[in-house]
Amino acid sequence: MAAYSETIDLYSDDGKLLKSGVTLEKISPLVNPATSKIIDLTKRTINVNLGGIEQALKIGKLGKGKIRGRELNLPIMENKDAIVAKIKEMVQVEEGDDTNILEFNKGNLLLVEVPKKRLMNASTYDAAITAVAAATTYAIVDQFDIDAFNASTVKAACWGSYPQTMDMQGALVTSILSIPQKNEGIGFALRNVPVNHFVMMTSRNSLQGAALASTLETAGEFEMGEAIGAFERNQLLCYAYQGLNANNMVYDLVKKNGQTGTVGTVVQSLVERAIEDKVIAPGKKGGYFQFYDTKDPMLWNAYVAAGSLAATIVNCGAGRFAQAVSSTLLYFNDLIEHETGLPSCDFGRMMGTAVGFSFFSHSIYGGGGPGIFNGNHVVTRHANGVAIPCVVAAASLDAGTQMFSPEGMSKMMGETYGKIDVFNKPIDQIAKGVDLIA
Repeated sequence: MAAYSETIDLYSDDGKLLKSGVTLEKISPLVNPATSKIIDLTKRTINVNLGGIEQALKIGKLGKGKIRGRELNLPIMENKDAIVAKIKEMVQVEEGDDTNILEFNKGNLLLVEVPKKRLMNASTYDAAITAVAAATTYAIVDQFDIDAFNASTVKAACWGSYPQTMDMQGALVTSILSIPQKNEGIGFALRNVPVNHFVMMTSRNSLQGAALASTLETAGEFEMGEAIGAFERNQLLCYAYQGLNANNMVYDLVKKNGQTGTVGTVVQSLVERAIEDKVIAPGKKGGYFQFYDTKDPMLWNAYVAAGSLAATIVNCGAGRFAQAVSSTLLYFNDLIEHETGLPSCDFGRMMGTAVGFSFFSHSIYGGGGPGIFNGNHVVTRHANGVAIPCVVAAASLDAGTQMFSPEGMSKMMGETYGKIDVFNKPIDQIAKGVDLIA
């Protein structure tokens, strides 16, 4: 990839300087080791709700329903250590390889890191969840000497209703990622993560949540060919300023407007900052209207992306409601265009996304609230990696107004992935990763 002479300073979610003078390519998902670790673990770690499997079998809850007469009362948690050992033995490729099983909540939840060799020698990331689901099924069947008639019941608890459904509906073995068949186009896999997952993995921290979402969204943009040639710089700048709080811009904008500000005052603050940093300058006048010019539209785009996130935090944070995120993204960017005569975030695509998002998340259509959306969704996929981080920030600040809350939908993500540093505090880890780059 290209080497860039321009540098940024990376700041934490509480406005403290983490790393100064970072050249742009060092935050790239292709280069930064912390980002690589996030992507790697996203693909090859699988949740196993071992305690949940025991409870589901006890009442015959299989897939999305109950089957009377197929209940199995198995002391799975009493035999947890033996079952975990069997899973590891079957999932690993070689003795002592990078297979790893982490236990949470007294072993009720497992996080299985599948060895890299399984994914290297597979066409898709399916290889992780299929290996773990099969190994969990086999381990339970083997541990309790389950007969042929009841083995299918154990299989249904682990695999859900697959293959009757395309995906593993109701499964108690789960991944962050959806199955490839649910990706709406080339390169969408890493963007197909629900907003509520990010919220719980980062413990409802709006800036860390936005950073984690931005990391996987940006990696997805690279994967789908949106960061080739001149466009690479555009993606990296948006990632830096919006996702990683470069030059403390998001934090400063929120701090300045957080107490009494509005979406409109964030627009004012952003334009003032852009003029001060010489990113834009007054151009021609049209009657009473002052147009602005920029010699660097990509850097302006990154500034507006950061402003969109700051406006979301100010507005949705004030009301403690996630639902306002779509209208915030729409009108912040509409005001930016009216104020400057320059393109809004993602050169208009953020506004277009916000119009459809308003309708689908809480207008006539209804939907289920911003937290269930992702960057792969037909409504929110159009803005190139810059919309979903704002939605994550809004859902992090929500005080329970959503139909599907993060705690109700994604609690397990917080109890497992939320305990891993690169998922819980990505800004800090990515800044540390800069030091490891040769």
